[in-house]
Amino acid sequence: MRHLAPLFIVASALLCAPVHADNTDAVSKAKSAAEQWLASADAGQYDKNWEESASAFKKAVTKAQWENGLKSVRSPLGPLKSRTVAAADYTQSLPGAPKGEYVVIRYTSEYTNKTGVVETVTPMLDADGTWRVSGYFVKR
Repeated sequence: MRHLAPLFIVASALLCAPVHADNTDAVSKAKSAAEQWLASADAGQYDKNWEESASAFKKAVTKAQWENGLKSVRSPLGPLKSRTVAAADYTQSLPGAPKGEYVVIRYTSEYTNKTGVVETVTPMLDADGTWRVSGYFVKR
């Protein structure tokens, strides 16, 4: 588990309760980015998954750290059976993260080997104006 610590630095900083603001368009685009990002993770394409991540994420976690950490977290769960959005909150600030635009999305997921999994995915508006995932956390 020691090798997972750097992996979740970004995620843990982004999981605190966001300050709410109404931005329906941002939430919609962030959800789209999260779904695409989760699809590559679900397919076991962890290198592609890292490549699709926000620049801040890639600066905090190396590709090798991400691949190893995600394999160790996701493999025991087995294949995804279902995933439902439980909440999606827009914010412009998160503790420990640079100011910007973020959407904290919480999913309730069911995997072959585990039900009731909560996945939190945090897309951010990257410097080039594209929504990309900057944090991911799995609560089993």
